[in-house]
Amino acid sequence: MTNDTILRQDLTWRFGDAIAAWQPVSDDVPTLWVTKERAADVLRYLKTGIEKPYRMLYDLFAIDERMRGHRSGQPQADFTIVYHLLSFDRNADIRVKVPLHGESLSVKSVTDIWPAANWYEREAWDMFGVHFDGHPGLRRILMPPWWQGHPLRKDHPNRATEMPPFVLTNEKVDQRLSQLQFNPDEWGLSRHSEDGDFLFVNIGPHHTGTHGLFRIVCQLDGETIQNAVPDIGYHHRGAEKMAERQTWHTFIPYTDRVDYLGGVMNNLAYVLAVEKLAGIVVPPRAQCIRVMLSELFRIASHLVFYGTFAQDLGAMSPVFYMFTDREHVLEIIEAVCGARMHPNWFRIGGIADDLPRGWDRLIDGLLQWLPGRLKEYDTLVLNNPIFKRRTRGIGAFTQEEAVEWGITGPGLRACGCAWDLRKKRPYSGYQQYDFEIPVASSGDCYDRAVVRVEEIRQSLRIVDQCRNNMPAGDYKSDHPLASPPRKEKTMHDIETLIAHFLSVTWGPVMPAGEAHASIEATKGINGYQVISDGGTVSYRTRIRTPSFAHLQMLPLLCKGAVLSDLIAILGAVDFVLADVDR
Repeated sequence: MTNDTILRQDLTWRFGDAIAAWQPVSDDVPTLWVTKERAADVLRYLKTGIEKPYRMLYDLFAIDERMRGHRSGQPQADFTIVYHLLSFDRNADIRVKVPLHGESLSVKSVTDIWPAANWYEREAWDMFGVHFDGHPGLRRILMPPWWQGHPLRKDHPNRATEMPPFVLTNEKVDQRLSQLQFNPDEWGLSRHSEDGDFLFVNIGPHHTGTHGLFRIVCQLDGETIQNAVPDIGYHHRGAEKMAERQTWHTFIPYTDRVDYLGGVMNNLAYVLAVEKLAGIVVPPRAQCIRVMLSELFRIASHLVFYGTFAQDLGAMSPVFYMFTDREHVLEIIEAVCGARMHPNWFRIGGIADDLPRGWDRLIDGLLQWLPGRLKEYDTLVLNNPIFKRRTRGIGAFTQEEAVEWGITGPGLRACGCAWDLRKKRPYSGYQQYDFEIPVASSGDCYDRAVVRVEEIRQSLRIVDQCRNNMPAGDYKSDHPLASPPRKEKTMHDIETLIAHFLSVTWGPVMPAGEAHASIEATKGINGYQVISDGGTVSYRTRIRTPSFAHLQMLPLLCKGAVLSDLIAILGAVDFVLADVDR
């Protein structure tokens, strides 16, 4: 028997009638439906009771099912809560779904099982209105506190033109200013200690150390941080809502803006999910080009981290040097894609166009330039005694804590877990490349920097292999759902031209179903789950970003640190706020 069969038999035997159905899906992730009364029991067993447990809550989100037509093999539901779990021991996922009915939507909170569930449950309440019984502080997280309604419900307007014109009256100004006034009790912060009063300090939302619009409320006892409460949502643009109004193809440029330092990596997770849903096989040349461009963006993103992290701690020179190096990378990206930070280059079924002439010379120049520069930066930054004193032993967490909070990517590898999707679950042909997984042991700010710097070197190895072993052949699949079709095949006759026009304007009609794809992005594991109702647009697109999970851990990292350490901790997390808020 297969592992999935044994798992199904075990859960069916233990929970019986609590399991309503096993759902067939396009991504082969075991997906079971559980009654809301027993959902917490099933989830707790999967985390702590089963052999080789699913220890990480990878994602938690909701689906409004009320307008969905194709629900073959699924129980009736008005809304669905989805728990996506990850097992490192099994190198496998499982998806648990809970059906909810009517307007009184509630399910038991699982924050007592996973602390990482806190923000995910707040998001599901904010976006869908699902109440989680027992949650320690269920309130808006992405929308402002005065927002009316729940934006990801199907009956909520999709565009501003569907809503009345906004009028800012004096009454609204007074009301919103009063709602913004800081009240420690509403944040779960006590005002007094045994020895006196706490001091409350706002860091942000406009502060250079937060790297964008982001607010942290610090509860201080002298210079020591007792608690630090993150306040996010200032960058929220409704990317998941936008996915419901764009065709499968025209949503690709929106993904660029999520982790805006990751470039095509955002495209990759999305198109992999759509290709899995449609059964599209990507040609080897397109896969190799995807890998090369993804690793170039990993290098560019880590260079931004490296320079700005040093700058946050008082070293001014490195950021100028490293941004100069990043320009070399972006020049290659621009030569290939025609754009730099937002290339919008990957397509469903491949890439937008073939490599230009001379691309290999540009790669050769980078491979000759950057390794020597990295050696200089080891002396300038990593071996700098001031940098070491500001980062060693600061903001440390254990491997167990990382798993509890959903930490992935360099943060997880910095505390000793050699988990990298490119090795564990190779995609786009990564199994063909020779590279190492950088690992550290302390899990502090310094080790997180060391891991990322070594990842730059490993990415250079992968890029070198792409340059020397680039396959011949097509850069895009001939599958009829690949969108848009290759341009050179559109001008032979009127029929192919019309097919191309329809594919670009209306987009392909994807088969009903759902699929998830994850990649090892610059900040950690980035995943897209796409649900098709058999149309030209997505019924539901869920974007699982690493930065959202990582920033939630901030209170744990800051407790007991001094205020000056907060900036080091923030820099070492290496988040992008658009990646947090979406």
